[in-house]
Amino acid sequence: MSGSRERDLLTTGEVAGLLGVSRQHVVDLCTRGTLPYIVVGTHRRVRRADVDVLLGQQLTREAERSLWLHRVVAGQLALDPDGVLERARGNLQRMLNPHPSGMSAAWLSSWRDILDDGVDAVLDTLTSQARQAVDLRQNSPFAGVLTQEQRTAALAAFRAHWRRDHAAASTAPSARSLHSTSGTAATPKASRSARRSSPSAGATA
Repeated sequence: MSGSRERDLLTTGEVAGLLGVSRQHVVDLCTRGTLPYIVVGTHRRVRRADVDVLLGQQLTREAERSLWLHRVVAGQLALDPDGVLERARGNLQRMLNPHPSGMSAAWLSSWRDILDDGVDAVLDTLTSQARQAVDLRQNSPFAGVLTQEQRTAALAAFRAHWRRDHAAASTAPSARSLHSTSGTAATPKASRSARRSSPSAGATA
């Protein structure tokens, strides 16, 4: 194997450092087929280019927290489609009244179209990691769908997930040190939309 090819291949531990997750999570990504890999001897090796692609898809902690909550909302939608959609439409109308124009109004109008498209379209948006879905969830019309007990339990489960899959990054090789020895890789940037206050901030799901 040539020297340049060896430098292009990363261990699962190095990938964990770049992604900010645990090594086991990287192994899980490989096993599920989300992250391509090859086997060198008895060890997995991952191409830097494939890591760079995945880095561009990584969510911030806030965006992943929102996704986690909206997955629970999706479960409620599957159980009670009419009730959840009715609540969302009511919330949406109340949110549109003080925001008749601007970016918030644009996102809320997109939600109205999605609600009109029916349950399947709503479920896709609630659980998708696509950039548009991430932005839409920052202006969510699903406040009140979850009880306080459901929300508290979901957030506790999310915190446990985050500690388990992301905390190991603090002890793994840092992305900066790997860049200095192995070339330059893209690093995830916090979504501007995730930092933007939304009409439903603090009350989502």
